[in-house]
Amino acid sequence: MLSLSSFYLIVYIWIAVAVFTFLLLLRISAPYGRHSRPGWGPQIGNRTGWILMELPALAVPAIFFFLGQGEKNTVVWVLFLLFIVHYVNRVLVFPFRLRTHGKKMPLVIVFMAVFFNLVNGFIIGYFLGNYGGIYPAGWLSGIPFIAGLILFIAGMSLNWWADNKLIQLRKSSANGYRIPRGGVFRWVSCPNHLGEIVEWAGYAVMMWNPAGLSFAVWTAANLIPRARDHHQWYKETFEDYPPRRRAVIPHVL
Repeated sequence: MLSLSSFYLIVYIWIAVAVFTFLLLLRISAPYGRHSRPGWGPQIGNRTGWILMELPALAVPAIFFFLGQGEKNTVVWVLFLLFIVHYVNRVLVFPFRLRTHGKKMPLVIVFMAVFFNLVNGFIIGYFLGNYGGIYPAGWLSGIPFIAGLILFIAGMSLNWWADNKLIQLRKSSANGYRIPRGGVFRWVSCPNHLGEIVEWAGYAVMMWNPAGLSFAVWTAANLIPRARDHHQWYKETFEDYPPRRRAVIPHVL
């Protein structure tokens, strides 16, 4: 078992990798979904690829949580179950609701996402499985947990609402894409990404340690550039796209 200081060192290095990845993704659009383009090698069905990408984020934290030697108190059980709820939806529900017939993604993107989710899943699962004893008995009634939980639920609710809105919109469109309108779409192109960023920021506040921070940083590092790419695609595709709408942060970005 790693000492807590050694574990945190690994986490800080991984956060630095996230910052580098963020800067890279600002320059290179990940080639899947509406941004698919040739030249990235063999491809796999979009739904299969999505499940393979997200599965490690569900399975790996569970494995390291249950194999961990630390105390499994109420706090870590609550944190673990909140994490699992999100990824049960992402792995076992969301992919089967998508209109993905005929769509593909490069295998290299799948492999990269699997690697990142393996590491991110390890960090969350290993921390909760081995270091849960650092949380005091009253942590669930403290300000960090309550404030983080409010953000987590608000972000998850926004993420699920936006996903539902986009799925219904694509069902009514001949090519799968129309301008989304109403609700938070009035201000940003990607409220689904905004919701997920807020959700994991809330989770980081609930955990109040570098492991939670790492997951939140990685979420933002992946989704902010993706939202930026989506926003640019919308503006280039639809002449009547709302000019005041931002990519992911209302009135800012």
